Amino acid sequence: MAAHPGRFEAVIFDLDGVLVDAEIWWDEVRIEFARRHGRTWTAADQAAIMGANSYGWSILMRDRLDLPDVPWATIEADNVGAMVERYRTRGAPEIPDAVDTVRRIAADLPVAVASSAHPAVIAAALAGLGIADVFGAVVSSDEVPLGKPAPDVYLLAATRLGVAPAACLVVEDSLNGVLAARAAGMTVVLIPNAAVPPAPGAREAASLVLDRIAEFEPARIAVLG
Repeated sequence: MAAHPGRFEAVIFDLDGVLVDAEIWWDEVRIEFARRHGRTWTAADQAAIMGANSYGWSILMRDRLDLPDVPWATIEADNVGAMVERYRTRGAPEIPDAVDTVRRIAADLPVAVASSAHPAVIAAALAGLGIADVFGAVVSSDEVPLGKPAPDVYLLAATRLGVAPAACLVVEDSLNGVLAARAAGMTVVLIPNAAVPPAPGAREAASLVLDRIAEFEPARIAVLG
């Protein structure tokens, strides 16, 4: 694929499923939360909250598990705390070649993280990967009105980098993430996660699909719109 003459000015990475293989952790944490409350957390439940910010998924968990008397903030704190503890005790489950790829790209272009995860979870993940100091901006969907598939988190990341959205290249692994980046006016590369494959339609919505993050070369990707 020919390079765009003006080339991209920044790269924005999703976190879960792109840099860390932690989607399974989130699922396990939520399954355990549901079990403690005598409920069952299903694959359909997990799909329903994909891309939501912390407030959004906490409300959805409360509703889908039929726990009207449990405050959403309690649900958030319980699940976020469990995730941070996993990072503390187990380290970060790096996607193969993710750290090397981020460092390679960051040597040439400004980079950011735009994630649906809670800020504390993002911080724990990046610290575990040893790349917290590489990013020019780190943005959580908790900082914006709407989570993915709304474009808010990607637009804020571009603003913090000082780069126009159209000049940003995004790396995602989920349908809602791809839709969010496209809605922000960005070019988006989908790298499907083997453990938690993207929902149907993700490949068609992405500008480009790659098998592995090690194949990611911004200079060889055109702005596809």
